[in-house]
Amino acid sequence: MLAKLSLEQEKKAGALMATYNRFSTVFARGEGSWLFDTNENRYLDFGSGIAVTIFGHADPELTRALTEQAQKLWHVSNLYYTEPQLRFAELLREHSFADRVFFTNSGAEAFECALKTARRYHHAKGAPERKKIISFKGAFHGRTLACTGASGTTTNDGNGTIPEDFIVLPFGDHEALQAAMRDATVAAVALEPIQGEGGVIEVPDICLQGLRKLCDETGVLLIFDEIQSGFGRTGDFFAFERSNVTPDICTTAKGIGGGFPLGACLATEKASVGMNHGSHGSTYGGNPLGCALGVAVIERLHTPGFLQSVQEKGALLRAELEKLQARYPHFITQIRGRGLLSGIQLSEKPAPSPREFAEAALAAGLIVIPASDRTVRLLPSLNISEADLREGVRKLDGVLSVFNQHAPR
Repeated sequence: MLAKLSLEQEKKAGALMATYNRFSTVFARGEGSWLFDTNENRYLDFGSGIAVTIFGHADPELTRALTEQAQKLWHVSNLYYTEPQLRFAELLREHSFADRVFFTNSGAEAFECALKTARRYHHAKGAPERKKIISFKGAFHGRTLACTGASGTTTNDGNGTIPEDFIVLPFGDHEALQAAMRDATVAAVALEPIQGEGGVIEVPDICLQGLRKLCDETGVLLIFDEIQSGFGRTGDFFAFERSNVTPDICTTAKGIGGGFPLGACLATEKASVGMNHGSHGSTYGGNPLGCALGVAVIERLHTPGFLQSVQEKGALLRAELEKLQARYPHFITQIRGRGLLSGIQLSEKPAPSPREFAEAALAAGLIVIPASDRTVRLLPSLNISEADLREGVRKLDGVLSVFNQHAPR
C-alpha cells in the first residue's frame, strides 16, 4: 500500500508547480543505499535520484569534501580561478579524451554548451551555415527548448516555437542517417551511447564506429551525451570507451557531483576552437563547492579496482535479472543495459505499466525508475553491497509474484 501525504504535507506540496507526477512519499534522510521517509519506513534505493547519488546517501567521503570546502570558499564567479575548479578540470583532462571543459549546473546546460560548441566550431572555420544538429528519436537531452528540439518532442504543447535546425531521425535507420549526413549545413550529430529515458537502449559498438567514420568523412562533429551513462555507471568511466570511439564533444552530469548539482561539457582542442572570450558563460557553473565534490568523485572512481567492481556487480545483477525473466516470461520481455545501468522491459498486458510497477515496488520498499518503451530502470549506487543488490532482486521477485497472482488466467 502506497503511503499518502498528510494533510499538512499536501498543503505544503501545493506551493510547488505541478510539473511532476510525484510518488506520494516524503523522504527525510538516507544512509548508503537506503532511504527513510518521514515515518521512518525504509526503502532500498535502486534509483539513485536518477543515476545521481553514485556513492549512495550521506557518503562520509563526499560529506567530508563538501564540509571542508564549505568552510573555505563557496563562490567567486568565473571571473576568477579557484583551486577546486582547476584541479577538477585537470583530472577530467587526465582521465578522458578532452582537452577543454566547460562546467555547468546540470545536464541540460551541458548539452546546450555542446550545441554552441559545435556550431561555433564551424563558424570559426568559415562555414556559419553549418548549424543543423542530427539526433535520434527516443533520445532525452534535457528540458530546455533547444534540448527538447534535439530530443524530438517538437509538438507545440504551449511552449511556443521550438528552435529550428534539428533533424531527428528514427533510431537505427542507417540509410536515413547517411542521407542526412550529406546535407552540407549539418554541424554535428548527437546521441546517447545508451538511451536512458528512452528505455535503456544500447547503441552497438559497430554503429558507433561507423558513425565516427561518417563524421570524419563529412566534417560533422560527433557529440556523445553521457549525462546518465557516464562517470562509472556502466563499469567504464564513459560508456563509449568500450567501442574504442572518441567523440569530439561529450556531455556529462548526474553522477559527476555525487548528488551535488554539477555538469560539464568536454571537448577536444579542435572542437572547442570557437569557444573564445564571451562566447558562453555561467554564474554558478564550476563553483568551488561543486568542483570539490567532483574531485572527490573522480578520484574515487579511479582508485584501483573500483570500476572493475562495478562491472562485476553489473554482471551479478544481470544474471539475477535473467533468472527473474525465466521465472516470469509473460511479464518480462528483455533485460537491457550494462554495468549498473539496467532495464527491465515489461511485456504488454497482463504486465503492469512501468509507472504501476514502480508504485508497487515503492510499496514493497524498493525504488525503481520508470522509462519509455515499457521499461523500468535500475540504477543502484556504484558502491552498493552485494547483499543489498541481492535484496533488491528479492524485492523485485516479490513485486512480480504479486502481479503474477492477480494476472488473468
